[in-house]
Amino acid sequence: MTPYPFSAVVGLDDLRLALLLTAVSPAVGGVLVRGEKGTAKSTVVRALAALLPEVDVVRGCRFACDPAAPDPGCPDGPHEVGAPRGHRPAALVELPVGATEDRVVGTLDIQRALADGVKAYEPGLLATAHRGALYVDEVNLLPDHLVDLLLDAAAMGRAHVERDGVSVKHASRFLLVGTMNPEEGEPRPQLVDRFGLVVTVAAPRDAVQRAEVVRRRLAYEADPEGFAARFTADESALAARIVAARAAVPSVALPDAELDRIARVCLAYGVDGMRADIVVARCAVALAAWHGRDRVTAGDVRDAARLALPHRRRKDPLDPPGTDEQRLEEALEQAGGDDDPGDPPPPPEPDGGPDDAGPDGGPRGPDGGGRDDSPRGPDGGGRDDSPGGPDGGGPGAGPDNGPDGRTPDSGVDPRDQRSDEQAADGGEPRQASASGGLAQAGAAYRPRTLRIGARGEGGHAGRRSPAFARRGRVVGSRVPRGKLSGAPHLPATLRAALHRGGFGTTAAHPTRGVPSPRALAGVRPCDLRESVHVGREANLVLFVVDASGSMAARKRMTVVKTAVLSLLRDAYHRRDRIGMITFRGSAAEQVLPPTSSHEVGVLRLASLRTGGRTPLAAGLRTAAATIATERRRDPRRRPLLVVVTDGRATSGGDPVRLAPALAGVATVVVDCESGPVRLGLARRLAAALNADVMPLEALAASGFSRSAA
Repeated sequence: MTPYPFSAVVGLDDLRLALLLTAVSPAVGGVLVRGEKGTAKSTVVRALAALLPEVDVVRGCRFACDPAAPDPGCPDGPHEVGAPRGHRPAALVELPVGATEDRVVGTLDIQRALADGVKAYEPGLLATAHRGALYVDEVNLLPDHLVDLLLDAAAMGRAHVERDGVSVKHASRFLLVGTMNPEEGEPRPQLVDRFGLVVTVAAPRDAVQRAEVVRRRLAYEADPEGFAARFTADESALAARIVAARAAVPSVALPDAELDRIARVCLAYGVDGMRADIVVARCAVALAAWHGRDRVTAGDVRDAARLALPHRRRKDPLDPPGTDEQRLEEALEQAGGDDDPGDPPPPPEPDGGPDDAGPDGGPRGPDGGGRDDSPRGPDGGGRDDSPGGPDGGGPGAGPDNGPDGRTPDSGVDPRDQRSDEQAADGGEPRQASASGGLAQAGAAYRPRTLRIGARGEGGHAGRRSPAFARRGRVVGSRVPRGKLSGAPHLPATLRAALHRGGFGTTAAHPTRGVPSPRALAGVRPCDLRESVHVGREANLVLFVVDASGSMAARKRMTVVKTAVLSLLRDAYHRRDRIGMITFRGSAAEQVLPPTSSHEVGVLRLASLRTGGRTPLAAGLRTAAATIATERRRDPRRRPLLVVVTDGRATSGGDPVRLAPALAGVATVVVDCESGPVRLGLARRLAAALNADVMPLEALAASGFSRSAA
């Protein structure tokens, strides 16, 4: 099918510019496109393929060697300089999230092994993408073992294959382009750092522009060839401009003043390492070449920094939206990132015309939108239904309290709260905290890793608990349990057939057990072996947090909130679903149903108030009901229950009796008890639940693992 024209895209100026710059200078390092669903990310990336210049290749070479400088280690070589050459379009190779490792790096050529009895290498996607572009849709969902392969190839420019008795090295230099939806989690920081530029896209906010998007998309679907023909001239002009800019890159000067400016911006922004400085310099040079200038200006440095730096600062992944952009603007101002007065204005884009321009001056296109610079952020927090109001006032502090000092909605008596707090301090009387008091969390830290030790079935790829999976590191083979799942483990299958005597031998090697040309006929269903993959899975992490009055003693709730915030951030990194239940007064409340939105969890945690008695049994009962519901919805996702409490239960019955309802659930009890007198109630609860127990003050150490499922 005819691809959608690049020059027909509506808006998305930053994305189009970033892709064009990487086409001009592949050394920039590729583009990561972040955006919500339906913003034309994939459409724009696929449209870029038609603009990439053709490459000269050695004729017959499967690894796209350059005739002017062939790879001396090419598996199809060695090639002589000036070998017969051919021309082909630059490859745009798509790497599916579900690809297997042998499809990515290549594997043993089974057909030649069976027919000729020789070991031969079948190239993978990394070889096909050499001197082209490698596109990964939903790159944040890519399994870790494939991420490792991409990191190695991107770092060394070569792919090293050691598998199935094959040892091969070949060149693999490609333009890495990835797209992702931030709602589905973030990719590994090491992978993000390999992208030279990062662009965030959003749907257009202008009704006229949105209408034009739909108009063009419908016209394209009705007549793809006719629609593409309308933009042939613009496509040719863009392709020619890329070729001219690529040729001009070596002659563009980078003045020392602008190089100093780049260093100051990177220092002010607080990036890690030196890759940021190098990428900004390369991007600024590409910008100058794209605009037809022979030297880099301050404006080029500013624009390059906005594309190359936002993802390189060490940050908290749960920072509010817009934090990176704000800090980058501050760094640019601190480094003097404004244009020089004598900077010439950039020339007009060749693809812009009266018919092609959108309302924002940029070209229009499918499913896309213009740049949205309006500030966006969280909703400011969850609803506050607790007594006392935002000032943390308790009973008697406001007009909503009854004549007896009870709050109308919870029926909590201040005397109950005082007795809880006296018990928390080992019997020492102290002034009660205000019912509904709002404690603030401190700075999050790196918590111990909580895992479910037994291997699961890997229903959801993630980074927490060990699991068997359809994808991942191959650790062996096994006889299929019923129907073969996935591709067979070919070496093990052949060995099983050989041991059974199902293969003949060639006349040339009668004693080596080399399969004959009719070897495939010797394989029977009983010989089939399937690969055993081991990886990590994501879990449902359900927090049950004690918010009673005893937790407010000695400012303990601040420590508890900090611990839960740290665990929430850890769950974000490991792609878990999270849920939160709190209990206080006389009941438990599911303040956060199981979700993948960790930002909502942070907001709900910030608005969590304390006070009243401790209905621990009600909290466990609500947790059991929540887990049972989630198991019916998604039986393959294993739950991990994290109970944060001091173990006291002053209302609602004995929590130990709830243990049978949570049988088989991996549980960790975080013991929050403090003070000189400790009753050990949290340990008693952990023993009843067959759970591991961890003191709250030990949560920040490393090496903890839940040992039993």
